[in-house]
Amino acid sequence: MDSSAAAAIGYPATGRRHLVQATAEALRERIFAQEAGSQIGSLSELARDLGVGIVTVQQAARILEHEGLLEVRRGPGGGYYGRRPDVVTLERALAAYMRARPASWEEALDITSLLFNELCAAAAQEESTEARSGLRDFAARLEGCDPEREVFDLEEEFQNLLFTMVNRPLFELLTRVTLHFSASGAPDAMGKGLVAPGQWLAGRKRIVRAILDGDVALARFEADRSNRAVVLASLHRHRRGD
Repeated sequence: MDSSAAAAIGYPATGRRHLVQATAEALRERIFAQEAGSQIGSLSELARDLGVGIVTVQQAARILEHEGLLEVRRGPGGGYYGRRPDVVTLERALAAYMRARPASWEEALDITSLLFNELCAAAAQEESTEARSGLRDFAARLEGCDPEREVFDLEEEFQNLLFTMVNRPLFELLTRVTLHFSASGAPDAMGKGLVAPGQWLAGRKRIVRAILDGDVALARFEADRSNRAVVLASLHRHRRGD
């Protein structure tokens, strides 16, 4: 391994795997420094600029292709082009990870229910007329809904409305995966519903009312009382086998 090359891109010269990882990180920096779809260089150019061998660049490129950050184009005009991860691909990958680890859905619900408190509080601070109009329409829909049949669809719609009001991209990704996982392939306890539909409906009405009133503290309190506390209690019962 070329120790000077590893040092040049900020990694200790402790093994070839580290050199490949360092090269991958250097390529990531190039990708995010430019617009999506921009060429970051050819294979030979990147090897020269980073001071590593062509094989090292190729190995690093395979890592980034797997991450959805790089596209390798061959032929005239070919080279290495930066990409941005596709949200749908990320959702599928994270959902697959959760399915491979049966307990992960509990952790995801724990985390998302905590962040939901802050999401509701942040939404209560939003003054956009358009965003609030959508939430008022949703509140009207809740009055005539059948929570037994519509709970998953309504919850997803509610989350979507909140995400249009508040920019929380990482939480949005985690929430979408958790909701889809809950609706399609979660363990039995999840399939039965951690929150009773009637309880869900009453809680969501209180949360929406607090958000529309612009009451930040109350929105956070109602989210914690109507969502997080209920979810945690249900998870506790599930762990005990009740």
